[in-house]
Amino acid sequence: MNNPKSSAAAGRKSSAVLVESVADVLERELPEVIADWLARVEKEPELMSIQLDYEDRTGHLPQLLRDVIARLRLDAGTKAPISVAAAAHGDLRYRQGYTVALSVEESRLLQVSIFTMLHKNVKNLEFDLLLPDIVTIADEVDAQLKQQMLRFMAATSTAPLKSH
Repeated sequence: MNNPKSSAAAGRKSSAVLVESVADVLERELPEVIADWLARVEKEPELMSIQLDYEDRTGHLPQLLRDVIARLRLDAGTKAPISVAAAAHGDLRYRQGYTVALSVEESRLLQVSIFTMLHKNVKNLEFDLLLPDIVTIADEVDAQLKQQMLRFMAATSTAPLKSH
């Protein structure tokens, strides 16, 4: 005969969820975020008008995402370092023929991919830290975009003028 108390206890044990930080989940799901981002990019004709192989299109993402993860792990009140990878990415995208609008669109899609992944993993997240961490992610991705644009604009200002 089944013992109702042991069945209830077993149900509680099986429904226990490992609680993780947003940084840990993002780190674990890094390949999924990149795959989701690439799938979104591939649906955008303007972005796909720049012909790049997989490595040229995604090679920057692991380091940019590691910078986001590092920022999430900073102690409260610690000033975030400037992303060197983001600045280099701005130079790269300029050389690859991107426009400012295309770079902004890529950055927007990165945030969508990160937030989609967090939504899929919401049961595992420390709920009290979720909203502050989302703000941190948005701030870091925007700070990275700023670094990209500063380098992009610097490259534009030193480029020779094209005649029509």
